[in-house]
Amino acid sequence: MKMAGEERISAPIQAVWAALNDPEILRQAIPGCQSLVPIGDDAFEAAATIKVGPISARFGGKVRLYDLDPPNGYKISGEGSGGAAGAAKGGAQVRLVEDGADTILHYQASAEVSGRLAQLGGKLIDLTARQLAGVFFSRFAQEVVKGASPASTPVAMAADPAQPAAVVAKHISLPQKAIQEGGIATSVCLVISLAALATGMLIGGLVANSSGLERLAFIVAVLLGVVVAASAFIVGRRSGRSRATVRLDDECIARLADAVGRQR
Repeated sequence: MKMAGEERISAPIQAVWAALNDPEILRQAIPGCQSLVPIGDDAFEAAATIKVGPISARFGGKVRLYDLDPPNGYKISGEGSGGAAGAAKGGAQVRLVEDGADTILHYQASAEVSGRLAQLGGKLIDLTARQLAGVFFSRFAQEVVKGASPASTPVAMAADPAQPAAVVAKHISLPQKAIQEGGIATSVCLVISLAALATGMLIGGLVANSSGLERLAFIVAVLLGVVVAASAFIVGRRSGRSRATVRLDDECIARLADAVGRQR
C-alpha cells in the first residue's frame, strides 16, 4: 500500500518542525494512540488501537526517525504487532515547505500488512489508511496552530502603584467593615436631630420664666430646631436607602493591592 498527500498548516515552519518531534502532540494526533514513549534518540515505543473493517486490534511497536533535516523534514519507519489480527510495518518521508506565513507538509508513505488484516483486501486497507491519515493531519494541524497562537494572558493582580486603579480594583475584595456612606449618613443625621431637639428643650427650660418677647424668641428657636431635625432625619433616611458605596483613591487601592500580593 502506498499513498501521498499534503496538508497546509497555518503556522511557521519552525513551529511545525517542533511539533513533529513532540511526543505529546503526536500522541494526541495519532488516531487510537494510547501511548508514545521516547526510548532513545529519535525513537519511540507506541501503542494504539486501530479498527480496519470488522477487525479491531491493539498494536504495539516501535517507531524510529532518521535522516533528520531540521526544519525541512525527516524519514520515519516503524513496525508493530496486533496479535492474532496480524502485523504491520512501513515508513514515510515528511517534507516541510514554507509558503508565506503557512507551512505545507508533504508526505509519502508505504506499508505492508500480514495475518488476518491482509485477508481483508487491499481496497479496504487503503481506504482505512487514508481515513486515518486524514484524521491524523487534521488533528496535528489543530495542535500546531493552537501551540503557535499567542496564549491569552489573564489580567494579574499587581502590587505596582503605577498600575491603573480600575484594573487593580477588580481584584480587590473589600472587607465587610468598609466605610458605608449611606449607613453613616443616616446615623449622623439622626444624632443631629436628637441634638437639635435636646438643645431646644434646654433653651426652653432657661427661658420658661422670661417675658413674652423672650418666649416668642424661644418658640421661634424651637420651631427652627424641629425643622432642622426633621430635615436631617429625612436626608438620613434617603441616604440610608442608597447602596453602600466606597470611595478609594488610587494610592489607597495600590496599597491594598500591595498588601494582598504580599499575603499570597
